[in-house]
Amino acid sequence: MSTRNEEPTRKSRIRKYKAPEVMEILAPVHGPAEWEPRYNPAEELVYTILSQHTSDLNSGRAYQTLMDTFGTLNAVAEASPEAIEDAIRHGGLAKQKSVRIKTVLNLVHEEVGSFDLSFLGEMPLDEAKTWLKKFPGIGPKTAAIILCFALGMPAMPVDTHIYRVSQRLRLIGPKVNADKAHDLLEPMVPPKDVFAFHVYLIRHGRQICKAQRPKCGECVLAECCPSQGKFD
Repeated sequence: MSTRNEEPTRKSRIRKYKAPEVMEILAPVHGPAEWEPRYNPAEELVYTILSQHTSDLNSGRAYQTLMDTFGTLNAVAEASPEAIEDAIRHGGLAKQKSVRIKTVLNLVHEEVGSFDLSFLGEMPLDEAKTWLKKFPGIGPKTAAIILCFALGMPAMPVDTHIYRVSQRLRLIGPKVNADKAHDLLEPMVPPKDVFAFHVYLIRHGRQICKAQRPKCGECVLAECCPSQGKFD
């Protein structure tokens, strides 16, 4: 028979971290995270399509080969899907991605008249996301990557590492899907910290909070992590 003096369960004792605390603890371990543009927005769009369902190494090689082959995005847009497919073969799913790249580039050019998407940086964040997501194959993650990495806007891309770490820390609930996670995680930290928050969670997921065998014994967040010890 239980009594009021019975020791509370571990679950009830855990004080969950808030996102700013997570950032503060991870910064000395996984920082610094300084933003600098990787590509311009249209180039980032193409690179991000290539990065879907493959490694950074493969997508990087595919993008480099694509640009070495065609030189400009105009030339890519004018090329046949078969020619694009041949150039991006290193990236995997080349047949599907070649059609997607050509389609999106042509739709963007029809609407804008060029591949200069720098105007997105002058739009409110939600409007810029909406503008990008109207194109086929561009969802919350791809839109956030373009705005964050190319334009330095406070958009929070959520990849598999961020999604996993956020759920284990209970920053988001277990039933929240990856698309919804973007909307929930982004406002948890000030806009100026969104990029660093993104980088720290990715690095922590890759190095410590791994999918199969997380290194809870080495984790600086273990003290208040609701999932600590569940993978022993």
